[in-house]
Amino acid sequence: MISLALLKDLEEIDELAVKVINHMALAKIPQWTLNYPRKAHYFKDVINNCLYIYKEDNVILGAMTILPENDPPYKTIDGWLKDKSLVIHRLIVDPDNSKKGVAQELFNYGYILGINEDYQSIKIDTHLDNYKMRNFLKKNNFQEIGYLACINRQAYEKVLEE
Repeated sequence: MISLALLKDLEEIDELAVKVINHMALAKIPQWTLNYPRKAHYFKDVINNCLYIYKEDNVILGAMTILPENDPPYKTIDGWLKDKSLVIHRLIVDPDNSKKGVAQELFNYGYILGINEDYQSIKIDTHLDNYKMRNFLKKNNFQEIGYLACINRQAYEKVLEE
């Protein structure tokens, strides 16, 4: 089940984030550090009502932040397909449950949010070495748009269709 995260969820979300950070480090993906993303980032997301969690049997298996585009690095790229966009940040999925379709469920929820709120697209970025995420984005019809050199990330966009 997907819902907005609450303050009471922060400890569990932070524990999951550390698990994901460690998993990525073992896979030699330098996308995140032990300082990011952490509880302080997710706290702001909860306060701003933009952090969604996926729970199964009352356990958080995944989370994502989705908010209107406002990232200065995104403005450095020419060639975005649409102007009115939501951006997904800080997606985490329990590595022990990565084959359950949690990321897909969260993304599907994001697509519905975007369509219902009249957004034209979903944008996201990921580290060049995060091949699993890059393949997931391609399977979900995200297009590579450009490179965010200032944060060493590849940017993607998916146009939302009603």
